[in-house]
Amino acid sequence: MNYLEEYYNNYDEEGRLLSRHGQVEYLTTMRYIEECLDGISDPGILEVGAGTGRYSVTLAKRGLKVTAVELIGHNLEILRSKLDGTEPITALQGNALDLSVFPDDSFDLTMLLGPMYHLYSKEDKLRALSEAVRVTKPGGHILAAYCMNEATVIQYVFGLNHLQELMDLNMLTSDWHCISEPKDLFEMVRTEEIADLDAAVPVKRIKLVATDGATNYKRECIDAMDDETFAKWIDYHFTICERQDLIGASHHTLDILQKE
Repeated sequence: MNYLEEYYNNYDEEGRLLSRHGQVEYLTTMRYIEECLDGISDPGILEVGAGTGRYSVTLAKRGLKVTAVELIGHNLEILRSKLDGTEPITALQGNALDLSVFPDDSFDLTMLLGPMYHLYSKEDKLRALSEAVRVTKPGGHILAAYCMNEATVIQYVFGLNHLQELMDLNMLTSDWHCISEPKDLFEMVRTEEIADLDAAVPVKRIKLVATDGATNYKRECIDAMDDETFAKWIDYHFTICERQDLIGASHHTLDILQKE
């Protein structure tokens, strides 16, 4: 069993997205999924790294045709357990680095909402993104989610007092970029690195969005909000989530691309 399998076999990813603070990332992502699908009749959707199906199953239960690919068997079992057999969804085990089972130009929307978190070299990130672009129809959209460097430095390194530990392990560069390996589970990037990947594939960027923005800095506060206050927080978040002066400080971002 590798590090990633061990992590997801024991981590409640579904519970994170169902928590009040996790709902911000989920609701934001769904907002932009719906925006990309607007006006397309009978769209074909591919989610690569579908996890436990929070997005794929939701979309399939709306009657949308979904193909869900997931690397971790444990997650795939949970995803399939949510289905009653009537949903137009195909769920299979697979790897973001090799989507050769799918022909070119197959899907209206391809989503990478987790794989980029766990790819540690530029070559692997570019390979996953290139595969997602390849299987997307011309004019279709690709959504790629990333974990951001600055939020980790601010909240984890300094906020949770891990500075000395990470310095001792040589996990910080001189310009404060986190250095990750597979055993660390998550890869952190900066906005310019995302732009560099985009420049290498035949796409145009539509938007780069902060999917949780300031939410995870105020997690306990968000979780304690009543419904009315939380609705106001969501309204505020949606108002600022496309502001480029704030993007890099978000914990998660969503890169919205269109295939040329």
